[in-house]
Amino acid sequence: EAIGLYNVGQSCCLNSLLQVFLMNIHFTGILRRITVPPHAAQKKKNVPYQMLLLLEEMQCGKQKAVSPLDLARCLSGYRVKLFVQHDAAQLFLTLWNLLKRQMEKPELIEDLSYLYTICVQEHLACQKCSFETKRNSSMLTLPLPVLNSSSRVLKTLEDCLRYFFHPEELTDHNMCFCEQCGRKTPFLQSMKLVHLPQTLTIHLKRFCFEKSACIYKLSHYLPFPQDLDFNAVLTENQCQADDNEKAAWQYELFAVVAHSGSTSFGHYCAYIRSLTECKWYCFNDSEVCQVSWDDVKCTYGHSNLHWGETAYLLIYMKKHPQ
Repeated sequence: EAIGLYNVGQSCCLNSLLQVFLMNIHFTGILRRITVPPHAAQKKKNVPYQMLLLLEEMQCGKQKAVSPLDLARCLSGYRVKLFVQHDAAQLFLTLWNLLKRQMEKPELIEDLSYLYTICVQEHLACQKCSFETKRNSSMLTLPLPVLNSSSRVLKTLEDCLRYFFHPEELTDHNMCFCEQCGRKTPFLQSMKLVHLPQTLTIHLKRFCFEKSACIYKLSHYLPFPQDLDFNAVLTENQCQADDNEKAAWQYELFAVVAHSGSTSFGHYCAYIRSLTECKWYCFNDSEVCQVSWDDVKCTYGHSNLHWGETAYLLIYMKKHPQ
């Protein structure tokens, strides 16, 4: 049975992310194999252990919700404060890094990285000669813009993905120094997909900066599919992977972390599809209820409802993991 988490001090963002972690049976399989710290003081400061205790309390308890206070106190020692408005994308990165850093077994660190890490290859090509540089890098989320360079709305998630991997010309003041030409020249910058993880996290960049340094929220309508095949979205030139890797690039939506409100005051909740029941649930702090796909689609957004609920993080899971 799905169990809620009490709000212990503006902890809706933390609660939503914890539910996404703990409802993922691939993650909890790793969490159950951690080394338990030997001393009480170490246990209080160990994020994976405190998360495991919370998981066991949620699974063994008969109440409708449990308190994440002990874990929140543990996180406060690592600058994750209570009574503060958090950004879900930043907090997700902080939690993941703390988990990875405090898991002592190398095989668990490797499993955690394989479960969540995206691999890309960055290309820079001089437009005046044949000089080209390539660099592999990893990222925890795909940070997708929801507007193009002309500030026009991208209409679907697939459009956002195509735009993210579309080559960009670096000209004028953005030119790069070419070692072969010996001067600054126009370059073509592109990114190619190398590896996608079992659990893929997409960050929709709905919070934007204006020139006045103010942050505002983009609430426009942006649909996302239940089933996502990267082979059907990206071109051959946007991929740097073999056929075996690309064969596993078929995903099914697992969770949506949604934000309602404004940039200065808001609330998070999570819509999660139970992997054992194949039913959607809404986790709104201590309140948990079963919902339909139509309810999840309400997080697509609406340009006239700036305080309305909009999807911020999309978590997809591989249909056929290797």
